[in-house]
Amino acid sequence: MRRRTRFAFGFAAAGLALAGVAAVTTSGLLAKPLALPPTPAAITVAARPIASFRAGEDTSRSGALDFRGGLVLTSDFPGFGGISGFTLGDGNSFLAITDAGLFLAGHLDTEGDRPTGLSDVKAAALLDTQGRVQATRGRADVESLAVAPDAVYVGMEGVNEIWRYPRDPLGRSGTPVPAPAIRDLRRNAGLESLAYVASGPLAGALLAIGEEGATPAADLPGFIIGGRSPGAFTVAKSGPFDATDLAPGPDGELFLLERHYSPLTGVKMQIRRFDLADVKPGARLAGEVLGTFDAGYEIDNMEGLAVTRNAAGETLLTIVSDDNFSMLQRTLLLRFAVVRD
Repeated sequence: MRRRTRFAFGFAAAGLALAGVAAVTTSGLLAKPLALPPTPAAITVAARPIASFRAGEDTSRSGALDFRGGLVLTSDFPGFGGISGFTLGDGNSFLAITDAGLFLAGHLDTEGDRPTGLSDVKAAALLDTQGRVQATRGRADVESLAVAPDAVYVGMEGVNEIWRYPRDPLGRSGTPVPAPAIRDLRRNAGLESLAYVASGPLAGALLAIGEEGATPAADLPGFIIGGRSPGAFTVAKSGPFDATDLAPGPDGELFLLERHYSPLTGVKMQIRRFDLADVKPGARLAGEVLGTFDAGYEIDNMEGLAVTRNAAGETLLTIVSDDNFSMLQRTLLLRFAVVRD
């Protein structure tokens, strides 16, 4: 979602033929074409380490989170950026989606818990049922991502749709998922958050949370899609924050990434934790705030969240930012451990 950031961009489909690569063009002051290869293309991503989460602070602890390292990511590939969904799998393999309608896949390199770079990265456009590039057909604003054992699901905000892809989605066609409950979400305030539940009473269901409610001050709409008990729930609005991503944890928890921007305060980030057992039709979830961070920290427009467990049994949160394809913003990757006092 780009509407309330300083550097707002929309997308317009463009019929550009660049050596067989489709493209869309960002609009606005910093407009540029973005390559959308229909088949996987290898790209190189450079990484610069972030030494401290907050300049001048010696401690890594912030709220209930311990900073384990971060990166500033850049690439010469013109489609890189706009990352709005991010997941981590076995062996630190990652899958991400971007606002331009691209899948990115590769490996997150680490030293212990500290991220050091991205390697073996490939990019490919999301394709529709007939193998056509989604972004050239009005479906570029891809905002949410969830991985199931046999499928990958993505949420498209501009059209309020969910699409299902094969587990290895690059260069593969997708199919729409029936989800009439999300069709009435406000324009540009749709599904920023999507998670797959693997076990328990909600096993096999997708959990989806809208960026905003019926008004900017209203509670956030939540949806249980599929599974044995489909229905709707709400998430209590927390101050000015909007939802940007959702991920299940290893201990029956849900983690929600939230973001706020205003010209007076700059960008802010918040992380809340919920009990998965509390998610049921009709529920109103409040959760626990683990940390709230303002522009004095090394953050940007944080939109993607992955939750994993390290060898010591700690829960790790890996968070990425959407740079809106702006030269004035950054693609950041931050990693935290959840501190359990």
